[in-house]
Amino acid sequence: MSSPHPLLAQITQLVDAGLQALTTTQSERDLETWQSQYTSKKSELTALFKSLKSLSPEEKRAHAAAIGQQKQRLQTALQAHRQSLQQAQAASTLDADWFDVTTPSPVHIGSQHPITLIQSQVEDFFISLGYEIADAPEIETEWHNFDALDIPESHPARDMQDTFWIKKDSPSPHHNFVARTQTSNAQIRMMVEHGAPVRMIAPGRVFRNEAVDRTHDSTFYQLEGLVVDKDISLAHLKATLSQLMKELFGDTAETRFRPGYFPFVEPGLEVDMRTTSTDEHGVTHTSDWMEMLGAGMVHPNVLRHCGIDPSVYSGFAFGIGLTRLAMLRYAVPDIRLLFSTDTTFLQKFSGQK
Repeated sequence: MSSPHPLLAQITQLVDAGLQALTTTQSERDLETWQSQYTSKKSELTALFKSLKSLSPEEKRAHAAAIGQQKQRLQTALQAHRQSLQQAQAASTLDADWFDVTTPSPVHIGSQHPITLIQSQVEDFFISLGYEIADAPEIETEWHNFDALDIPESHPARDMQDTFWIKKDSPSPHHNFVARTQTSNAQIRMMVEHGAPVRMIAPGRVFRNEAVDRTHDSTFYQLEGLVVDKDISLAHLKATLSQLMKELFGDTAETRFRPGYFPFVEPGLEVDMRTTSTDEHGVTHTSDWMEMLGAGMVHPNVLRHCGIDPSVYSGFAFGIGLTRLAMLRYAVPDIRLLFSTDTTFLQKFSGQK
């Protein structure tokens, strides 16, 4: 039997080195590097296999089995090692993902949103006074949102509100639609459908076409109130709102009323509030006056639009921003936090009242 050809001996040595290197690979990336070095078309081993073409036919026949054996050693070892790595990876993944299904899951106690908290408190106050809670569409007719509130198309007050128009191509305000700019539409619908007397509040979401920043958003929450009955006076309005401020901000809350302009009330009022507190050293501190809401006596034209005789009935109305109240009550620095999905921020209100 002839002795092994020197090329075959070189192949055997290189295959042995490759098998030794294979045992150190730990990942698919390592295997790619290994294959590039030992089995790719540009590898030294492939070059040696190609060199066997220079052997004579008799030498090729004599060493054919040995050549095939060396190739098979690499293929078998590579396949086995890859399978081993895959099994190890699968086991590692199972270990990492494993959990005991009999273990009780952690309980994450939720909390109400700060706007919901403040809305509930305001609602409770007015329900205790005999008010009912009303609702109305967020997509409203131009008539209910503007005209019935004594704000016709030519009225300059329309320029005070940047409106999202849904449809604005009909000569009739009953056939044009807007994303409501205030919850007053609930007051209009209540008076049109049920007449007087009325005692109601309407909390809800409203929309203004405004640039978003720390204190402004295109979507926010309001609560408007309405009382219509015989012999309703400005004194009823002032007493109601003064008591509301004490309910929300404590007995030290003081209320100030200033003249203001709103087209659907006459007279119109701006309502300010300030509070007094005593620190740990016994020093008394009084806050600055803060503008809180707008209010006034319902304009006779609004009553007429809704089919109520202003010579028999009178009323007062007010609107307060629930979003602004929440920011003041809970010291929220940026209005955008109130409409974010930041659970860390929302969890701060767990247990709040």
